[in-house]
Amino acid sequence: MTQQSSTVGNDPYAGTTDSSDGPVFTVTGQDWDTIDVSDLQGDRLVINMGPQHPSTHGVLRLVLEIDGETVRDARAGIGYLHTGIEKNMEFRTWTQGVTFCTRMDYVAPFSNEAAYVMAVEKLLEIEAPEKAQAMRVLLLELNRISSHLVCLATGGMEIGALTVMTCGFRDRELILDLFEMITGLRMNHAFLRPGGVAQDLPDGAIEKIRSTVKLLKKRLPEYAALCNANPIFKGRLKGVGHLELAGCLALGLTGPVLRSTGYDWDLRKKQPYWGYDTYDFEVVTRDEPDAYGRFRVRLDEMWESIKIVEQATERLAGMEGQPVMVADKKIAWPAQLSVGADGQGNSAEHIKHIMGESMEALIHHFKIVTEGFRVPAGQAYGAVEAPRGEIGCHLVSDGGTRPYRAHFRDPSFVNLQGTSVMSEGGMISDVIVAVASIDPVMGGVDR
Repeated sequence: MTQQSSTVGNDPYAGTTDSSDGPVFTVTGQDWDTIDVSDLQGDRLVINMGPQHPSTHGVLRLVLEIDGETVRDARAGIGYLHTGIEKNMEFRTWTQGVTFCTRMDYVAPFSNEAAYVMAVEKLLEIEAPEKAQAMRVLLLELNRISSHLVCLATGGMEIGALTVMTCGFRDRELILDLFEMITGLRMNHAFLRPGGVAQDLPDGAIEKIRSTVKLLKKRLPEYAALCNANPIFKGRLKGVGHLELAGCLALGLTGPVLRSTGYDWDLRKKQPYWGYDTYDFEVVTRDEPDAYGRFRVRLDEMWESIKIVEQATERLAGMEGQPVMVADKKIAWPAQLSVGADGQGNSAEHIKHIMGESMEALIHHFKIVTEGFRVPAGQAYGAVEAPRGEIGCHLVSDGGTRPYRAHFRDPSFVNLQGTSVMSEGGMISDVIVAVASIDPVMGGVDR
């Protein structure tokens, strides 16, 4: 270490500066102390990529050891979006838990809710009415399309394909409009409830769904026309983020990343739930385990989801007046929900009943809203096929009105384990493509 004196004129603030021979590291924290810097030679550097949002699909931090432009080592750092959702759910009723878990993977909120309510219903040993199951399938598949559109849009933006980005968000808005019409919210819906769904389809929903699907079928071919055979797009994606089937199985990766290896693992077919075995659709696979293959899988999956949405819509059109919540009033919440004419709050007839006609109804309404229902002691695991792969919820009940423990297997968290093997040996620019092909949502990772 040497010390140099530096004086600029009579500047009173000019003092001495220290300099040293060899590498200088000015960062600390997390896993920097585990990096061996003794053999760093020439152009080899250890740098941060992230955790700012651009190009990292959220607040993901990547510690890269690079040799020139080539990545020699990559490790993912998470925890920058921690929300404590799982712990918070231990202090809320079983129904209120939906409001928390829907905020994990905020691009696919219905999948979070679905895994949770499936686990609760297993503990209660109940089954949602047929119409509620059809509505769940409808919303899950619409959400799959909107999630894949976000993946294509943001991934395209990060490699300069801005037209893909604008088209993706344009078409996603169509689906968010449907969600707003059906649930009242564009995201974070808390619409799937233990025992069914919060409320029935509003007037005009079937016609709106049909017109939206018709428009989507007209617009989806644009993505194939823009990207499938585009030499620049293929040049950026083909051979990038390569991960074979053996690697996916060893790391537990699921979803489009796994299916791009040719393995047709999809819970909707392998472990059907909510009547998925009665719908006509195919599991999309490809024998291209790279970023381009995953892009093509998601593109084709949107068409399969449209087929399911059309079938669910026709079923719902013939279920007018059927229940969307279990009949057991000791579980159903909100009890006999009847929305007012302005779309806000309970209807005047419902308020009149519980406030002016029946003391028992008032007591029941108060108890089920404030205290909630009790769930038999035990544990259960519910899993659904989310846009990013298998999302599972492990619930433990001690017989009370709140979960004793809630833990989620989020596909983004597991799939991120493939970041290193997908990135090492490639260029820095390829890291962006590899992460985009995984399509992680950090709200689910840092729950």
